Formats: sequence, C-alpha cells, structure tokens
Amino acid sequence: MTSTAAAGGALTPLGPELPSEQDRPAEGGASARRAVRRWATRLFLREWRQQLLVLALLTLAVAAAVVGSTVTADTAAPADIGFGTAEYAASLAGSPAAVNAQLAALRHRVGRVEVIENQAIAVPGTVATIDLRSQDPRGPYGGPMLTLLSGHYPTRPDQVAVTPGVASDFHLSLGSTWRAAGRTWHVVGMVEDPESLLDEFALVEQGQVPAPTQVTALFDTTPAIARLLGPGVTHRSSPPPGTFSSSTLVMLMEVVGMLLVALVAVGGFTVVAQRRLRSIGMLAAIGASDRNLRRVVRANGAVVGIAATVAGLVLGFLAWILYRPSLESSAHHVIGLFQLPWPAIIIAAVLAPVAATFAASRPARRMARVPVLTALSGRPITPPPPQRHAIPGVICLAVGAILMTYAGTSRQNGQVEVILGFVALIAAIVLLSPFALRGLGYLARHLPVPGRLALRDLARYCERGGSALAAMSLASLIAAAICVVAFARYSNPLDYVGPNLASNQLIVYLNYQGPNPTPASSVPSAARSAVERMAAGLGATTVVELESTSANLSHAAPGRNYTGPLYVATPQLLRAFGIRQSEVSPTADILTMRPGLAGMSGMQLTWQSEPGQGGAVEVTPGKGTAPPGPRSHASYPCPRSTCLANPKIEQVSALPSGTSAPNTVITEHAVRALHLASSLSTSGWLLQAPQPFTTAQVAQAAQLAAAAHLSIESKGGDPTSSEILGWATAVGIGLALAILAMTIGLIRSETASTLRTLTATGAAGRTRRAVTAVTGGTLALLSALIGTAVAYIAALSFFSSNVNGDSISELASVPWTNLSILVVGFPLLAAVGGFLLAGREPPAIAHQPLE
Repeated sequence: MTSTAAAGGALTPLGPELPSEQDRPAEGGASARRAVRRWATRLFLREWRQQLLVLALLTLAVAAAVVGSTVTADTAAPADIGFGTAEYAASLAGSPAAVNAQLAALRHRVGRVEVIENQAIAVPGTVATIDLRSQDPRGPYGGPMLTLLSGHYPTRPDQVAVTPGVASDFHLSLGSTWRAAGRTWHVVGMVEDPESLLDEFALVEQGQVPAPTQVTALFDTTPAIARLLGPGVTHRSSPPPGTFSSSTLVMLMEVVGMLLVALVAVGGFTVVAQRRLRSIGMLAAIGASDRNLRRVVRANGAVVGIAATVAGLVLGFLAWILYRPSLESSAHHVIGLFQLPWPAIIIAAVLAPVAATFAASRPARRMARVPVLTALSGRPITPPPPQRHAIPGVICLAVGAILMTYAGTSRQNGQVEVILGFVALIAAIVLLSPFALRGLGYLARHLPVPGRLALRDLARYCERGGSALAAMSLASLIAAAICVVAFARYSNPLDYVGPNLASNQLIVYLNYQGPNPTPASSVPSAARSAVERMAAGLGATTVVELESTSANLSHAAPGRNYTGPLYVATPQLLRAFGIRQSEVSPTADILTMRPGLAGMSGMQLTWQSEPGQGGAVEVTPGKGTAPPGPRSHASYPCPRSTCLANPKIEQVSALPSGTSAPNTVITEHAVRALHLASSLSTSGWLLQAPQPFTTAQVAQAAQLAAAAHLSIESKGGDPTSSEILGWATAVGIGLALAILAMTIGLIRSETASTLRTLTATGAAGRTRRAVTAVTGGTLALLSALIGTAVAYIAALSFFSSNVNGDSISELASVPWTNLSILVVGFPLLAAVGGFLLAGREPPAIAHQPLE
C-alpha cells in the first residue's frame, strides 16, 4: 500500500479511488437489488403467517392445477384401444383357410403384421363372457395391450395366463388347472390389459385358440396402401381439426385461474405493504429511489409466489399419489405414477410467481408514491374511491350475464361461452367487493361501539377486506350455483334423476326377445322359481310382479320427453307400498310420486292400436281435450284412437322414488277405459327387504338370474339431491370459513393498535370479542349474499332462453334449506366463532416497531 503527495502537500487517500457521485448507478446497481431481495426474503420468513391468505390461495391454485390437469389428461381411456402402437387394424373373418389367405395377402402388401385371435367363452351362472386370446407378448405392436402381474407368460400349448377377473370368476390361482374350450390348461401367470381393466381374457400361446371368433391384424402402412385394402381396415383416429384437446383446455383454465388468484391477492399484498409502510419510508429517507421502493414490494410477491409454487407442487403430487388408485378404478385403465401432463404443470409452476409478482405491482406503485413523512408516521393511506371499481365491476357483471345467455341459446355445447361467462362474473365479484365494504361505513353510525369500530374498519380498509370478501364470495358462489342448478335438475318431473333403487330393493327383469308381449301365464316356471330362490336368499318380504302395457307417457311439446318406466298399478303393487284403494281417485289415469307431474299441462298417454279394436276409444268428457290456455290443440297432435291428452294424474307420495322403481304407474281404470288389457305383459319382479342387501347377496342373486336367463338391477352409485346439496353447502362454507379465519387473523394483527387502545381505556374482553364477531359475521353475510345473487344471475341468464321454459319453472323451486344455511347459518357460525376465539388481551401497550 502506497501514498503519494500532490503539489501543495495534500495527500491522496490510501487504496483504490472511490467512485464519484456522478459515476454511481442512479438506482443503486446490483448491490441495491441484492439488498432488496435479501430484505424481502427475510421478512417473508419472519411474517409468513401474516401472508397466509395469499400464500394459501397460490398454493391451492398450483396444487389444483397439478391434480386437475393430471386427472383431466388421464381420465380418458387411451386413444383407440386395441391398436397398441400400430396405426392400422384389420378385422378378418371367414373360415381358417380364408383367414390365412387374407393374412398372406396382407403381409405381401404391408410387410410385418401382428395377429390377435379371440374366442368367446361363457362364464357359468352369468350372461357374461370372456375371451380366450392368442397374442404374442413380444409382438411388434401389441406391447401396450399386455402387462404381466405375476408368474410368466404361456410358453407351452397347455399353459394359460388369466386376468384377475377371470381368476375370480373361475376360482383360479397360479398353478391351478382350468378346463375351458374343450381343453385343460395350467395357469402360469396373471396378466391385464393396461388400456382397459374391464377387458377380461385368458392368454394362451399363439395358435392355441381352438375356434377363433374374432381375428385382428395390427400393422403399419401408408394411407394410399390402406385405402386399397378394403373397408375392413380401420385407422387410429385423431381429433378433428379445430377442436380443443383436454390439455389445451386445462392450460386455458390454469391461465384464467392464476389471473383470478392474482386479482384476489392484490388486497393481500396491499395489507403487507401497509404493514411495512414505516420501513419503506425509512428506505426512502436514506435515499432509496422510487424504483427500489417498488422493487421491495414486488420482490415480496416473487418470494411468496416461489414458496407457493414449491408447496403447491409438493401438495399436488402427494394428492395425486393418494388419488391415483381411485382414478384407475373409475377410469378402468392403468395410469403411471409419473404419467403427468408436464407442459401443463410447468406452465402452472411458472404462472404462480408471475401472478404473485403481478398482484404485488399495484400496491408497489402506491407505496412508492407515499410521501416520506406520511410513511414514517405509520398512518394508514387514504384508500382510493371505490367508484373507480364499481363501473368496471358492473360492466363485467353484464358481460357475464350476456355470455351465459348466449351459451344457453347456443345450438352447440356453449362450453367456451360458459367458461368466459363465469370468468366475467368472478371478475365482477373481485371488482365490486371493495365497493360493498365501503358502503358499510354509512351503516355504522347507528350501531354500538364494537359494531361501529368493526364496520368502519372494514370500510376504511376496503381494499384489504375486499380481497378476502371476494375469495369468500367465490366459495359461496360455487356452493350456491351447485345448489341452485342441482335442485332445478332434480325438480324436473319429466326427466327424473336420482338413485335408481333403494339399498333394500332389487328388480329382476324378464329377458325375452320377439315382437309379442309375455303374458303372465307364459312366464316359465323356471323364472318364477329363480325369483323365489332369490327372494329367499335376499330375505325379501315383498315380491311384486311388475306388469306393463303398450301405453307410454309423454309430453306434447318438442324436446320435453318423459323418462322412466310405466308399470301397472296392480292391487299387489299398491299393497306393497301401503296404498289403499280408497286413497286413490277411481277416475285417476296415472299415479306418480314425482312432484310437479300432476299439475303439468301438455301430458299425453299414448298406446299402440290393438288389431280389431275398431275405431276410436271412448273417453270421459274433458279428458280428451287439449290443454286450456294459449297453446291450442293443433300444437299438440293427439289422435283419439291412440292418444289421451291431459290424462288425470294424481300424486301419491307413498310410491317408491327410485328412477327404475315404479314411481309412476298407470291405473287399472285407465287400462280398462283404453282397452289395454290385451297388451298386459310381465316385465319382471320387484324384491324388497326390511334391511339393505349385502354385496354377497346381490352377487348370489346375479348368479341365479344368469342361470335362469334373467337379469337384475340393484342400487347404483347415483347420489340423491340432498347428498349433492349437503356436500356443496358444507364444502362451500368450509372453504369460506378457512378464508375467513385467515382474514380475521390478518385484520386483527393489522388493527392491534386499536385493540391496545381499547384495552388501555378499560374495554373488557367482551368488547374485543364483539369487534371480531361483527367483523366475521359481516364478511360472511356479504359473501353469502353476493355469491347467491351471482349464482342466480348466472342460472337465470343461462336458462332464460330455453324454448320450452321448463328450466325457468324449475329454477322457481328454490332450495330454501341449503340457501338458508348459507345465507343465515354461515354468518351466525362466523360471528359465534369470532366471539369465542377472540378477545385475548394484547401482551403490551406499545407502538408498532420498525421493521
């Protein structure tokens, strides 16, 4: 180290020369950027609980993107099952010599060909069949169609490998012997078709199928040669041009979802920036530029986005691992653990930090414009007038309603319009939520002190509470929309939906082919004997013979169709459900338990004209006329010889409610009046027991039915209306409560000075609890009202253009119970929870420290 003397005796500084003020970067350079990033990271690690709302929203969005895109991409069955890796497949038919000749000609034209032979084998005691299949496991094209689960593939003519379903049906295991197709086979392996888990077959060595009923050839060739091979050749299909693939739709939804999360997260970053206002003012006081101040808040958004991305990817992958077995079972094909739509996941991982940084940009600009003295004082910033958001919000609401209306009138599926309509409605909620909170300040003047403090605080920081209100309103919107649409769907008396049968009911169907009906006297005794054995095995105390006629119930208006069976209301059937003849009108034509069907106009009872009936059927006055009102009889063509307009329908709630059960029946009075006795036939039997049937009982009944050439139907998995409405309400309220809990914690931490002041003035814990209770109850009530209102706007807009008007009439049926729980019970629960969980006295009465 040296020093030099200048002229005049002045000494220069030791060491390198420092840059002059003019040479320094205006924004602090790389050092300032690194300092800002380090500061944002340290504050996030220390205050991550205060940013839990934004962090949770982004984490859930990334996790939902991972699981949603994977489920969407993997639910659909592999394209063109049965092709393997081949581009073409040819079905060969004829005698063995003809099939060999066709194979020789095919090999001459295309070269390499893989042959798969199948022979159908009946499963004893059932109507099901399996395939005895000959396929080379090492074939050039069929690799994706075979997977070895245990053992080994057949290597000798007397060996076979079976699927788990075949092993269960025939009670087989490795090493057992199986007699099938006139030969004895030794089971040496367990296999499956990964593309279709419903494909049950037994795999044998090539050329060992005794009598093939289906021969398939897989090969690759050019389209020109394929056209010369004849009509029996099929090509692996591809989506038509101009259609959206599932992956494209998933990516579109990811982009839209991340934008919505970014909009909701703006309020959260505004709160964080407000809490750090004094620190930001200190940075500005020591010389930080506006760009550095903006970078402080944006860096915090980037850190939150990166942390949420990592947490969301981990959470989404863990959820996928847990859900994958259930998805394989429902999709009926094997799905690999890492069979993920990586492009969609990468896009989600990139969009989350970008969305968080974008959400932090607006509060970053606002914080940079705050004067230094105002920032150092720590006083809250005067919020902008909410009227700036009201007009765009109203516009988005109108655009969403118009798009939903257009989607309802679209002759096509209208999926794009529905998605864009919901995006516009959600944007309207985000934009109008601060405006709704701002109006609370005008209501506070007439309330006690706790309510006045809570409402004025929400009104003063409307942007902070607006993000939480928007998120809660979205949860309420989802719950209310599901309740409204599901209730309207279940209220359609024509297209009746719900569970097919009760868990203690079973229907045995009589399988007969031919144009003639099956009179009760012609039912084979073997079928009746099988039904009696089934009833004994099921413990059924009621066995009702189901009779039907040639009559059908329909609606005259085009597009409005009646769905469901129409059985005869025999005395035996009525007694089985506790209905006395005196409870039924003697002139009723139809009995039904479907609410709304009895009062519906335009109904028609049609039947096939019987040979030799001779002329029109005489009906009682008033029952063969057209419905009154603006719709004339000309609009409803109903020939009197085979049609009865507006039959007398009576509602009887004691009839069973299952869609396959006799929920709507034709009376014996109508059978006599319309001369339908000659068309009476036996369709099957309804078996009912005091207790639900077990799986073993149903399986035993299926074996008995198959042996007697019958078929059965038991309770399926269709949910009831109450189950759908209950789960929708519970999930919506649970999600909204989670958001509310995070919001209350954020608000209470932000208003800690107010609580300290209340404590210093002698306010009891009851007062502090009341402030939190009013805050939570108000946010919950507003979110429930906004979500329910927007849900009805969407539903009414979508169904308003229905040409028949049936959807609008069904929307008039309001699910009062569930909406009452959402609009009344949810706010009460939030208020009670806020009162019970709040009220702890602050640890100290002090000012907020500098960060």
